[in-house]
Amino acid sequence: MVNTPKPTVAIFGGSFDPPHFGHQSIVKNAIDKLDIDQLIVLPAYLNPFKSSSLADASQRLEWCKVLFAKEEKVVVSDYEITEGKSVKTSQSVRHFQKFFKVKYLIIGSDNLSTLNLWHEFKWLNENIIWVIATRDSYNLNTNYLKNYKVLEIDYKVSSTDIRDKLELKYIDSKIKNSVKQILKGQNKMTLDQRVENIVKVLDDKKAEEIEVFNLENADYIADRVVIANSLNLKHTQALFSYLKDELKPFGETFFHSDASDEWVVGDLGDILVHIMIPDYRQRYSIEEFLSELVENQKKRDIDPA
Repeated sequence: MVNTPKPTVAIFGGSFDPPHFGHQSIVKNAIDKLDIDQLIVLPAYLNPFKSSSLADASQRLEWCKVLFAKEEKVVVSDYEITEGKSVKTSQSVRHFQKFFKVKYLIIGSDNLSTLNLWHEFKWLNENIIWVIATRDSYNLNTNYLKNYKVLEIDYKVSSTDIRDKLELKYIDSKIKNSVKQILKGQNKMTLDQRVENIVKVLDDKKAEEIEVFNLENADYIADRVVIANSLNLKHTQALFSYLKDELKPFGETFFHSDASDEWVVGDLGDILVHIMIPDYRQRYSIEEFLSELVENQKKRDIDPA
């Protein structure tokens, strides 16, 4: 019996919140330039790296199916959504390796600054070829990537622009009305106003040494990071509970959180909130790392060469 070779695929994951013509451009370029039999579009159930959620998982899945319906080589998978939780990229790759030869993983250039921190990055780096979708390929830091290709994308739009600036001209007409309906109920506060709400709650509930970092232009996983000290272990958990309860009337939802006895990290998508006991904060010097990101970006802005 002759073994039939597995189809060669590329995986393109993300929140697709909402999917837009920029995503379409990435997919079309990938199909045209990569030696693949299929391209798997993989909407995330929870995406801890991007902006606040416009739509729930089932809606984003449906949008993707509509947007890519006419692309013959595209398969929109519900794998991560049916898992019902945030799924590590390495887990998804291993899953699809059972059925396909997973050759490529398509990412945005904004992922490069933290890519080596991904779960099982070394394994991914050995087993796939990174495909970087970007408009500025000359400025990519790819030194730690074993194999990669670059896709130059013309569309200068993001899902964040669509949500915050109502750039609906980049939305396919078949999904535009449903996007409009959801946007009507979207939180209209600015990012800084939302951060002010977070700081106020933390301050009112006796958090100490509250610090805010603006990382909007620093190629980080969030646009703002709020760091605060708790008084003790019990206070750490209490502060996070207060945040969840008191931000809910403003339309804020924490997509994901991690916790230990010493710290809590809450993810609002474009805002990360770190609450920790002072010893932990001093031990790991998170603000030094974030400050360095900000300074490095300022240097690049001055001398982009």
